Amino acid sequence: MSATTMNAVTAEGLRPRQTRWPAAVWAVLAITLMARSFGFVYPFLSYHLNSLGFSTQVIGRTLAVFGIGWLIGQLLIGWTADRLGKRRTLVTAMTVAACCLPILAQLHAVAAVCTGSLIAGIVYDAPRPVVSALIADLITDDAQRAAVNGWRHGAVNLGAATTGAAGAFLAERLGFQALFWLNSGACAACALIAHHYLDATPALSVASRPTRTRVLLHATMRDGRLWLVSAASISALTCVTSMFTALPMLMEDDGLPAGAYGWTQVANAATVVLLTPFLTPWLSCRCAAERPMIGMLAASTLLLGAGMGSAGLADTTTGYCLAVAAAVPGEIAFFIAASDVLNKISPDNNRGLYAGIWGSTLAIAVIIAPVLAATSLTAGGHRLVALTTLGAGALGAVLCIPLTRLSCRPATITPRGAQQPYRSNRGRAGARHHRRARTAQPDLTYTPRTPASRPDVPSILGRLS
Repeated sequence: MSATTMNAVTAEGLRPRQTRWPAAVWAVLAITLMARSFGFVYPFLSYHLNSLGFSTQVIGRTLAVFGIGWLIGQLLIGWTADRLGKRRTLVTAMTVAACCLPILAQLHAVAAVCTGSLIAGIVYDAPRPVVSALIADLITDDAQRAAVNGWRHGAVNLGAATTGAAGAFLAERLGFQALFWLNSGACAACALIAHHYLDATPALSVASRPTRTRVLLHATMRDGRLWLVSAASISALTCVTSMFTALPMLMEDDGLPAGAYGWTQVANAATVVLLTPFLTPWLSCRCAAERPMIGMLAASTLLLGAGMGSAGLADTTTGYCLAVAAAVPGEIAFFIAASDVLNKISPDNNRGLYAGIWGSTLAIAVIIAPVLAATSLTAGGHRLVALTTLGAGALGAVLCIPLTRLSCRPATITPRGAQQPYRSNRGRAGARHHRRARTAQPDLTYTPRTPASRPDVPSILGRLS
């Protein structure tokens, strides 16, 4: 037992339960908070390009390239974490980010800016899949794991609020290029923390890497539960990201100033900080159950759709703040429930890839949300935006129905070459053949018993007694 982890005995099942978190857990929470608090590049990239004189079309294209890199990065980082080790992957990604972000701030050619944005997008959110896999590996108790994920979500929201407030303040006094350098320094600090506090995990051997990679990829592609939880997460995260995409469009259409949007972000962060200490323990107790929290996942997507959909009915700063605050309980419940489902369906030797695929849902939602909001606002106004946002949340809840049916089977990966059960397409005849095949003929060959193999009388009497 390590000095940072104590085991207690729970009343049910007499299972060892962690009552203190390892130092590595605090390290990944610190990395999450630091990476999100100093993540100035994406939210202020459009302002930086605008200050350089780029057209709106070029800025939109650059942001799209950044989003594509974000999507690729989640899959690539998750896959690499399983192959090369989580600490090595995180340290490498954060080091690349620390090097490329200052270079991106100095670029002026369109092609160079798009290339730099693609690389920056790949490594921008690199901690997300690695941290998800590390939490699943370090915390074995489901309730404790849910508590960690709850505080991790609080760190993400607190960091996002800090990014908006501190970024606007620093940009006015130091310029946008200084934000890129500060983000670079934070990435370097994250790399140092990961190298110091995380344990090195062995990489796959070169001989077994291609074969095992094909087996894991094939099994992952066949896991319908992963794709259903990812599709439900895209629906829920479309509602979450509408807070940063649809909300400014709606408020600008109502003639509200930019400062009013800042107050909605303050309301969101304050509500998250206020409700997290109360909701996280309750949700953690529900995570202790053996079955994944699919019902809570469905309820949270509905709450997100209803909460953010109500923003389409608001027309004042107070109304928008209340709508954002109403969506926070669903937001907290979604991240804890989705993490619980992902942890319980992902195999131990493929957690990084599962976390990477699930982490890419945020990048997809970032692409879908503004398109959906702009189209709805143009076609039907605020009320259509409210209906489409509510529909996105309802779609996520509906996708949880088949997910419930598929979640009954355990998450296992069968290596190639392992014995598979006999399957026949000949109906009852195939079933009878299968039963006959399972009934082996007894071995009637006589083998004389040697004295060494003859059981003694006391052992027989002991069994009878």
